[in-house]
Amino acid sequence: MPHSLYLGSGVVKSRVLDFDIQHGNATEESEDHYSKDIPKYKPSLSAIKYCLSYSVVELAISLFSFALFVNSAILIVAGASLSKNNSADEADLFGIYHLLYRTLSPAAATLFALALLLSGTSAGIICTISGQIVSEGQLNWTVAPWLRRLITRAISITPSIIIAASVGKNGLTAALNASQVTLSVILPFVTAPLIYFTCRDRFMTVSTSDGGEGVGMGNGWITNVLAVIIWLIIVIMNFTLLVLTGLGKI
Repeated sequence: MPHSLYLGSGVVKSRVLDFDIQHGNATEESEDHYSKDIPKYKPSLSAIKYCLSYSVVELAISLFSFALFVNSAILIVAGASLSKNNSADEADLFGIYHLLYRTLSPAAATLFALALLLSGTSAGIICTISGQIVSEGQLNWTVAPWLRRLITRAISITPSIIIAASVGKNGLTAALNASQVTLSVILPFVTAPLIYFTCRDRFMTVSTSDGGEGVGMGNGWITNVLAVIIWLIIVIMNFTLLVLTGLGKI
């Protein structure tokens, strides 16, 4: 999800600050990002290197262990149980639940519904924290945690309640498809600045404690080429999706 990028950045910032506080490179007052009397905190090179290694390991474990096996299991089970079922082609979430109930077992259908509930809850938490990070960093606006959760949950659930009450299951399915298309279309616009900034040493140079020449931490040319190729593939796929959707072929 695009907003996960903001969440990842926010988590890393707190880790970097905590590392510098433990090693005497920063103080507790550095956590106050909004005070004009306190100099703006800049992470040390050692903190960045430590947290970068930690984040790479964390990301690799989460993607290539849990996420890989869970998504593979979903595809394998769905392919094995629903591939020969003609009614699965046009099935929505409700239809898939009933198909799993009939073809596999009631327990499989219940697990499917539970997984949807947990994934929705996880997405809501990510959106809430990402909104907090954007609000505090860009708008310099802080809100009490309980009020922030109340506002974000109300904003996220109100459209679903209105759609469910007015048009029922078909409306929810259409809204879900539209939200996925929207997230897919937004992704290139969010990742393009990320690729641009991380490719340039002008923005990725970290100053050293001795005041010497900064250390460039921009991406290597192989990473840059792969990032641009993947970005172009996403753009082409999104453009194709929009065209096919407009022609009514999806």
